[in-house]
Amino acid sequence: MTLIVDPYAALAQTSRRQFLYAINPLAKIAGVVPAMVLLIFVRDLATPAAFLVLALAMIAVGARLTARSAALLFGALPLGILAIGVGFSLWVDASLVDDTPAVVQIGAWTLRQGALAIGLATGLRLGAIIALALVGGLTTTGPDLVRASVQQLRVPYRIGYTALAAFRFVPRFGYELSVIRAAHRVRGHHGGSGPFARIARGWGYIVPLLAGAIRHAERVALAMDSRAFGAHPTRTERHLVPFRARDTVFVVLCFVISAAVFAAFFPWQLP
Repeated sequence: MTLIVDPYAALAQTSRRQFLYAINPLAKIAGVVPAMVLLIFVRDLATPAAFLVLALAMIAVGARLTARSAALLFGALPLGILAIGVGFSLWVDASLVDDTPAVVQIGAWTLRQGALAIGLATGLRLGAIIALALVGGLTTTGPDLVRASVQQLRVPYRIGYTALAAFRFVPRFGYELSVIRAAHRVRGHHGGSGPFARIARGWGYIVPLLAGAIRHAERVALAMDSRAFGAHPTRTERHLVPFRARDTVFVVLCFVISAAVFAAFFPWQLP
C-alpha cells in the first residue's frame, strides 16, 4: 500500500490510539449528525450531558490535542456552557417556574430552580452539539472533506475544489495583512494608539490588501486554467479518501451508542 502525501497540507503525526484521523470525514459527520439533530428537541439535563461527556471522551482518546486546544475544550467550553445556562435562566418566564424553590433572591427579583434548570439544559444542548461537531472538525482537513465529498457523494469537482480554493484565501489574506502591517511599521506609519488611529490604520490597509487579493486570485485562476480545471466532466484524483469497513463500523457504533443514550437518559414519560 503506497502512502500518499498531500504537498499542500501538513500531516498530523498520529498513533494507533488516535483513531479519528483514520476515519473517513463523511463517516465522522454521518455518525454524529442524527444525535445533533435530536439534541435540538430534548429539554432535560441528563441527555445532553451524556452526549457532551461521550464526545469529549472520544476527542480526548482519538484526537491529538495541544495544550491550547485541550484548555479550550475542557476549560473554556464548560465555562461557556455555565455562562450560557445562567444567562438563559434570567430570561425564563417566571410564571412557568413559580412552583419551584428559589435559588437566588435580590429584592423583588427571584431566580428559581426551574429557570436555572431550563437555562442549564439549553447550555448543555449547545455544548453537546458543539462537542459532537468537533469530533470531525478537529480531526478532518478541508482538502480531505472535499475529496471525500467528490469521491463518495459524487459532488462535482468544479464545485468542491472551487470552494476549497476560496477557503484557502482566508489564511492568505492573514499573511498579506501581516506583511502590510510590517511594511507600515518599517515606514514609521504608526499614527498614534487611540481608537481613531486604529480606524485610520485599518483604512490604510484596505487598498493594498485588495490589490494583493486580486493578484492572488489571478495567480490561482491561471494555475487552474493551466491544469485544465473544468475542461472535462470528471477528473483523476491523486489523493484517494476511501470509505472502508472501519468507517461503516464507526457509523454503526455511533448510531448504537446514540440510541442507547437516548433510551437510558431521555425522560420518555413526560408530565
